[in-house]
Amino acid sequence: MVRKKTSTEIDAKGFMAEFMRLKRGSVTRRHFLSVTGLGMAALVIGGSSRTSVATSEGSPLGKKVSLATWPNYHDPKTFEDFTARYGVEVDVSIIGSNEGTLLALERGRVWDIIIPTQYAIAPYVKRDMLEPLELRRLPNFDLAAHADRFLKPGVRAGAIFAVPKNAGTTGIAYNSRQLKPVETWRDFFDVAMTKATGRTIVHDYQLTAIGGALVALGHDFNSLDPTELQHAEDLLMRVRPHLLAVDSDYQPAMRTGEAWMTMCWSNDASQMHRDVPEIAYAIATDGGEIWTDYYAIPAKAHNKPGAHALINHLLEPEIAAREHIVHGGTVTDSRVRALLPEEILADEIIYPDEAKLTPLEFGLAVAMTDPTRAEIMNRFRAARG
Repeated sequence: MVRKKTSTEIDAKGFMAEFMRLKRGSVTRRHFLSVTGLGMAALVIGGSSRTSVATSEGSPLGKKVSLATWPNYHDPKTFEDFTARYGVEVDVSIIGSNEGTLLALERGRVWDIIIPTQYAIAPYVKRDMLEPLELRRLPNFDLAAHADRFLKPGVRAGAIFAVPKNAGTTGIAYNSRQLKPVETWRDFFDVAMTKATGRTIVHDYQLTAIGGALVALGHDFNSLDPTELQHAEDLLMRVRPHLLAVDSDYQPAMRTGEAWMTMCWSNDASQMHRDVPEIAYAIATDGGEIWTDYYAIPAKAHNKPGAHALINHLLEPEIAAREHIVHGGTVTDSRVRALLPEEILADEIIYPDEAKLTPLEFGLAVAMTDPTRAEIMNRFRAARG
């Protein structure tokens, strides 16, 4: 699939420059729509009516929408409400890594919606694997409600391919009744091979598994240096016999006490700490990952009208607020944040002090798709525990 370019197409930098001019009031909305190539798309600038896509479009939404999403990432009631409102079933698949989703799509797996992290969007677009979003079908999306750092990764060559879901960090969850605070990735691997042997889980996800090992050794999270990657593999292989599992769905084991420590996304940490207070969460002081996830539609999706309708449903501020309360992600939409209770906004797992974010890095596409890192992860998975 080759997407046709128009004379008005601009790159992501140009798009964001024009958007910031619009926010400052130095250009008109008509100018913005014209120069960005978005034409008469129903952009919601500065808040607007939230409408039913089915009603506004008058087009059939099909019988089913398929969604590939991360573990523990939604309120099931959201999908029940969508089905009740539109008569469309939501078929949910759980994925554990961006590279796994990319590989599945390359091998012919079809989903109507995927939830890529910011660094995965560019590789998808480069491979012509994402559909440019039809903003007229997303009246609940408001450009002005998001900071440009959250919008920019979804913009490629003047088109919007993905809209923000929420943000978060990757850190360390541990059972504070069983372990003293684990505050660095070096501590994580040391404790995994000593006090938490047989009780530790590492992500089944090369970016974070290898990234955590690299940081523990004093290297960059996204390093592609062959020597540094070899040292990271050596560390992962040393810890492998001590692990309970290599798994991205670690909540069940942590909740039952079978696991005492795991690599952890902050939204999962928020859920676990809420229900099991002894499960603590640390953003490692020696580094790690900060991330933003997005809603996107694969180019080969079977039900694109239904996919737009479900994304629009998920973006409705009241629904998104309920979702965030359940799953614990960090809100990127200012309209949604305004609806959240103070105790959520005061949660340091979800909204940490900015100083704690300083050592963290955004994952890079070159790290996600690097063949050497992929080979290391395959050997790590296959090693006997």
